[in-house]
Amino acid sequence: MRVILMGYLLCALLCGTLTSQLYAQEIPADSLKLIHLNEVIVISASKQLDHQKQRKPLSTLDEFLESSLSVNMVKRGAYAWEPTMNDMASERLAVTIDGMQIFGACTDKMDPITSYVDVSNLSEAQIGSGQQGAAFGNTIGGGINLKLDKSNFKPTGWTSSLESAYESNNKMRVFGGELNYSDEKFYLNTDAIYRKAYNYYAGGDKEVLFSQFEKYNFSINSGYKLAEDKSISATLIYDEANDVGYPALTMDVSLARAVIGSVSFNQDTLLGNFTNWESKLYYNNIKHTMDDTKRPDVLIHMDMPGWSETAGFYSQLNFNKEKNHFFFKLDGFYNKSYAEMTMYPTNSNEPLMFMLTWPDVRTKDVGFYAEDHISFEKSSLKLSTRLAYHSNTVADDFGLNSLKIFYPEMDKTNTRFLKSFSAQYHKMLNDFHLNGGLSYGERAPSVSEGYGFYLFNSFDNHDYIGDPDLNTESSADANISVIYKKPTFEITAGANYFHIFNYIIGVVDNSLSTMTIGADGVKIYTNLDYAQLFNASLSGRYNISNAFKLSANVSYHRGVDNESENLPLISPLSYTSALDFYKNQYSASLSVDGAGEQINYNPAYGETKTAAYATLSASFGKRFFINKNDLFVKTGIENILDTNYSSYTDWNNIPRMGRNLYLTISYSIN
Repeated sequence: MRVILMGYLLCALLCGTLTSQLYAQEIPADSLKLIHLNEVIVISASKQLDHQKQRKPLSTLDEFLESSLSVNMVKRGAYAWEPTMNDMASERLAVTIDGMQIFGACTDKMDPITSYVDVSNLSEAQIGSGQQGAAFGNTIGGGINLKLDKSNFKPTGWTSSLESAYESNNKMRVFGGELNYSDEKFYLNTDAIYRKAYNYYAGGDKEVLFSQFEKYNFSINSGYKLAEDKSISATLIYDEANDVGYPALTMDVSLARAVIGSVSFNQDTLLGNFTNWESKLYYNNIKHTMDDTKRPDVLIHMDMPGWSETAGFYSQLNFNKEKNHFFFKLDGFYNKSYAEMTMYPTNSNEPLMFMLTWPDVRTKDVGFYAEDHISFEKSSLKLSTRLAYHSNTVADDFGLNSLKIFYPEMDKTNTRFLKSFSAQYHKMLNDFHLNGGLSYGERAPSVSEGYGFYLFNSFDNHDYIGDPDLNTESSADANISVIYKKPTFEITAGANYFHIFNYIIGVVDNSLSTMTIGADGVKIYTNLDYAQLFNASLSGRYNISNAFKLSANVSYHRGVDNESENLPLISPLSYTSALDFYKNQYSASLSVDGAGEQINYNPAYGETKTAAYATLSASFGKRFFINKNDLFVKTGIENILDTNYSSYTDWNNIPRMGRNLYLTISYSIN
């Protein structure tokens, strides 16, 4: 109770300096930006200066994304959290790794795309809300692009680093290292990182069983200059997680593995005013195996492996002419998604039960994205559009015939033409920046929504069946923000509204029988007439001095369907606030994170009310110079008061981690 009051008091004191997401974190001086990003999260684990500004270096990528003002994370355990934006989950987002389309292989969403990279691979996360994320793919809620860390022909020579971290709560150990070489003609970046964690403890020293995980990640990036303005580059990432526990689910994961590769060609100038031409070919292969062999009292053992394989390309370039700055991108991918389930009866004389939960769905998508950023005196207008051809084909006859039990007239192939349009306006009025926009976007149903076959959802305890004849989901949205910016402080108020037509969600069908033992019923993915989402935020920054900075954010969210019923997983009133210190190679922070009571929840989707909470955290770091090398040490404590709590994003209300002490050590050789 004390820390909740402390959180509300601190937010109240900061309300005069609150601000939301920035138009591009800062208004970009360069009008040739790919998109006006709502936020850029610096992730790079290889730069000591970045380490000093990060409150918890070498934290998981999930924790970095959760620190964003734009992104929330759905947690089913301590590993592989699912990003959401504007209260929309991964089906409505475009999530890419360095522009590459990648799709998880788990029917239970245990492996979001963000789980197949690590902070050691990345330089930043680029986040665009709504159709500002359409450059990354077809989307309703927005886009997240995880940009890989590359030397890009900087004349740094040989550099290397070693990193290690330890966390007390779950005894997590992190070991990582990099070896890099770069000159004006060639660069090579290599890195590796290993994480192993045991069960964590919630507030009050309560062990959360099946929350352990182990992860390996290796990556290689290289580039070679063919000429002064031409270069080629290649990337290879190998990521593997073993023995991953999911306390909120009925099964764990014995293996989650990804191999991600790409080759690119880059040319700085092309045919006069065309510049920054980049073309990339990529391929990735994912295998995911759910496992229940370590769970007690399993009524019937199941094997549930899944595979996802994607090949794709994109080619993009800029064109500049007077006040018009164009960006063009042609992209496409081909994906194969296949998942199966085998049930083993306790009586070995009984036959095995087998079914395809994803019936080898082949997805083709070819899209064209274009934008024109028009510069005026103290204002700008950005117009953009995305047009895409999208098709799904069920390649497995057994899976097709299984779905025809419910849809006798269904076609083997379903084709859609997807469209999006956006207009964003920015106006400078002295110290004010006014931003507003209108957008329209469409997205196709996901593989689960269209072709899933008896997928069990432990959140609402129902089996789910897809519908291949779902209508295309579309959204009209509007956004507005006002920024007041001075050298020492900044205030932003922002809001957006989404009206989503043909909203896709599971609806109970009482005529069907369950497949999962103990399930309450069967839901079929259905189009509602519409749904409405509204988000508003107020946030800000105040530089108390050159060394101290005060920041805070408070946000409000609301989501209802066409019958004014609450939508699931909508954030209650939430807030963050922090006091940061940085001077003479010392850094420190004190922060409060919290949320109000979840009032607008819906039991029909398995939700229960979550109580208000607030947590207090602190960190301290110091950078040392040893000859020409850097040593950086940072320590901190999260959830200082050991609060036992869960939020609306915690699957089945699993409690979050209690008090946690961490130590990070990084040594760089330059």
